[in-house]
Amino acid sequence: MYASTKLPRTSALFISALLGGVIFTSCASSDRSTNQSAPQVAANGAVNQLSARENSISQKAEVAPINRSRPQLIKKAAISLTVNSVDKTVDAVSQIINQQQGDLIGLKQQQPKGDNPRYTATIQLRIPENRLEPTLEELAKLGTIESRNITAEDVGDRLVDFQARLTNLQKTEANLQKIMDRAGSVRDVLSVSQELSNVRQTIEQIDAQLKNLKNQVAYSTITLNLEAAVSSTSPQPAFGLQVQETWNNSTHSLSAFSVGLLKLGIWLIVYSPYLLIFAALIYGFNRWRRNHSPSLTQTPESTRSE
Repeated sequence: MYASTKLPRTSALFISALLGGVIFTSCASSDRSTNQSAPQVAANGAVNQLSARENSISQKAEVAPINRSRPQLIKKAAISLTVNSVDKTVDAVSQIINQQQGDLIGLKQQQPKGDNPRYTATIQLRIPENRLEPTLEELAKLGTIESRNITAEDVGDRLVDFQARLTNLQKTEANLQKIMDRAGSVRDVLSVSQELSNVRQTIEQIDAQLKNLKNQVAYSTITLNLEAAVSSTSPQPAFGLQVQETWNNSTHSLSAFSVGLLKLGIWLIVYSPYLLIFAALIYGFNRWRRNHSPSLTQTPESTRSE
């Protein structure tokens, strides 16, 4: 009884194992054929997949937005001051920049001249965003405020868009890298390699724009215009200085005149052969005219006889 009941169970187990092996073998063969044909299909459809991914970037950004704890603002400020001394104010501004951990990115000074008799200067600063207001307060203490304004631009949506595009492109790059690793023919490898190069170039461009925006958000810019309170024209010089200046001008004029005469003499010496030829022609023409003129050839005796 024991042997007759155990035999069917053993046969059932053997048949089940045999069927499992056949199914496993067929699945393995189908997987191999799928893996062998996958590079060609993926390489041929890489362009269409990339365009589809690019078109769905904005939709994915709306589906999975990036959380922002605060507005992403690019702040720019401009302030104009009237100060007693522009040079001293510039030195004070340099100290304020160091205290606020900022940078001096531009300085233009203009001396008094013509229609603008005042000494002016324009300074461009870059300050951490959280130190903008304290910096403006310190700058306002350096003189009298003529004008002051602050502008802000919210670039949060642009940051989200750039981040979403960058994330999707990085996923596309990883998928293309996997396809390239499985590609068999040279044509497939070249096609996927070209698409991979384009994706990487786009990633670098978007990453640079993203970093630039983040840098503008992190650092605010200030344009500081300085103008002297009084005219910087010098007072009337003393009598001795006027005499000395007149003497210097006259001696300079005399030396310039002497040099001019010397240059004229050199020119005349160089062109003297042409001048002599021209003078000889004039002299010969005058003698010829006197010899052939009737009025000039008449003698005094002929005049008396008439």
